[in-house]
Formats: sequence, C-alpha cells, structure tokens
Amino acid sequence: MVDYASHQTPGTVIIDIRNTFLYLVLNDAQALRYGIGVGREGFTWSGEQTVARKAEWPDWHPPAEMVSRQPYLPRFMAGGPGNPLGARAMYLGETEYRIHGTNNPDTIGKRVSSGCIRLTNEDVVDLYERVKVGAKVIVLPATAAHRPSQGAPADAAFRLPDPAPPSKRLPATNTQMPSSGPKIAEAQ
Repeated sequence: MVDYASHQTPGTVIIDIRNTFLYLVLNDAQALRYGIGVGREGFTWSGEQTVARKAEWPDWHPPAEMVSRQPYLPRFMAGGPGNPLGARAMYLGETEYRIHGTNNPDTIGKRVSSGCIRLTNEDVVDLYERVKVGAKVIVLPATAAHRPSQGAPADAAFRLPDPAPPSKRLPATNTQMPSSGPKIAEAQ
C-alpha cells in the first residue's frame, strides 16, 4: 500500500505507463501499487476503458495484427503455465488489450508488449481477486504520467484543463484507432 492522492472511486485501476506502475485506488489517499510491463515504442496507448470480463488461465488467440508482424506465433494456445497471458487476464472494453500475467517476470518494468499491461503471475492473481467486472481503468498518457506528489491528485495528469466550452468538448471516453499499425486508444 502506498500514499496516492486521487479523486477516483475506490476500485479504479490507474496505469502509469511512463513509470511502469499500476495503482488500484483504495480511497482518496491510498492505493495498492504493482510493477508492470507495458507496450514497447509505437504500441503504447492511453485513455479510459472498463474491465469487460475476467478469465483464469486464459486461452490466447494472438490478434491478426500481431500474427502479421510475427507469423511464427501459434494461432491458439490453451491456458496454462506456458501461456503468455499467465495466470489471469482482465479484458479491457471492446479492445484487444488486457491486463494479464506473465511467465517471464524479467519483463516487469520494461517496454516489451504489443500494448497489453502485464504483471507477475503472483501480482495478477492478487489484482484479479480485487478488481470487479465493470471497474474503470485509466491509462495515463506516457508523456504526462508522473509519480504522485503530496497534495496533487495522482490522476491529475489525466485530467488536463479543457478551455473549450461544454458544447464543444469531446467526451473523455472517445478513442481514436489508426487505420494501420497497432490499435491505439487516446484520450480526447
């Protein structure tokens, strides 16, 4: 448990891409912090999603975009200790992104994935038990993420000032998906 000032509802997951930490908000002053592995350059994203579903020892079906980049990958891998999704997975909205475990703990703290967020199997099992389907997940922009400071809400980097009048504002949950390359969601 760490000190973490936030105005988010308890149970919200905040992912700090730049500093490779995932925070599970407990209250307005504390969170559980987990080390994570994140997307490599060109595969990071930011925005807001919800946990759409959860799975224990999930099967892995590499997305078509991943198979086209890495044709040697299997088209299917049953869940289990050798599966790259690890012990648990939490699926984010309608995207192909997941918060999942890894059988390669050396990747925690590194930028190696195709956009998914990975934790050690021990940590993902703990997080899986705490996070509910429907929980909000905020992925902070890599360029704006910061370590929380005293007095400032930890999610302040995500809540950028919006000088536009309400009638011209875009909803915060809008995402843009480029027509080529990895699927990337950005906060608008």
